[in-house]
Amino acid sequence: MTGTGLIRLRPQRIRLVCWVSAAVLLVLFAVIATTLTGPTGNGYGTFQRGDQLAMIGLGVLFALGALLFTRPRVEADERGVRVRNIIGSYELPWEVVRGIRFDRGAPWAALELHDDDLLPVVALQAADKQLAVDGVRALRRLHQAHLSALTDRPAGH
Repeated sequence: MTGTGLIRLRPQRIRLVCWVSAAVLLVLFAVIATTLTGPTGNGYGTFQRGDQLAMIGLGVLFALGALLFTRPRVEADERGVRVRNIIGSYELPWEVVRGIRFDRGAPWAALELHDDDLLPVVALQAADKQLAVDGVRALRRLHQAHLSALTDRPAGH
């Protein structure tokens, strides 16, 4: 993450937690599915193979839901920044970015835009500690390099 080249960042801790959680959910729902046998409780019906498959299907869906949280990433270069959050993606030129914020106590960083909007950058999470700090610093260096390139241009261009 040194210099002002291409930067690619992804959260680390949440990805590990999500993959472990997804595996636990799959195992848990598979175990529940294997225990669904015999009467349903009051004797009016019995659990069928379809009930077991449905329970496994629910486990797959919940595991995929947990894996959605591994989606965030940020990429940046001299032209701009591309942010992919859990839901939604943005591609912004540096011209619309006022600054990169990572306020104390905030769960993740944010891009402060010139129209006073804040765009969350979920890929830079406080849980990742130094990795997130280094990522914010690298983004700030790229943003600063773009700003200084703008001021170094001749007035007629």
